[in-house]
Amino acid sequence: MTCKRSILLVDDEVSILRTLRMVFEHEGYDVATAENSVQALALLTKNGHFDAVITDLNMEHEDIGLKVAHAAMNCRPKPAVVVCTGFASANNTRAALDMGIDYMAYKPVELEDLISALNRLISRSQDSGDKQ
Repeated sequence: MTCKRSILLVDDEVSILRTLRMVFEHEGYDVATAENSVQALALLTKNGHFDAVITDLNMEHEDIGLKVAHAAMNCRPKPAVVVCTGFASANNTRAALDMGIDYMAYKPVELEDLISALNRLISRSQDSGDKQ
C-alpha cells in the first residue's frame, strides 16, 4: 500500500482554497491549507514535509508567493512547487522560473491539467530518488 501524498495549498481567496482542497482530497491527497504567506511559512517550518506545495503568487503583497515557493524549495525532502497566478508579468514569471519552480499555472487553472502535472512531478521526484 502506498503512502498518501500530502499537499500544502496557499491562496488568500477562500473559495479557491476550498475548491482546491475538495479536488485534491478527492484525488487522495492529504491536504493542508494556508490563507496567507505567514500561515504557509509556519506550516512549512513546523511540518517541513509535503509532497507538493501550490501557492498563489499575489496575496497580501504582490509576488509574496515567491517567498513561499522559495521556502518550500528549501525543505528537505523538496516538494514539487507550483505557483498559480491570474496576474503574471514577464518579471515575476521569470523570477519564478529562475528560482527553479516545477510548474507555473495561470488562472483560471484547468484542474485536470494541474492534477496531471502534479501527479507527474511527484512521481518523477519519488522515482528519481530526489526525496532524500
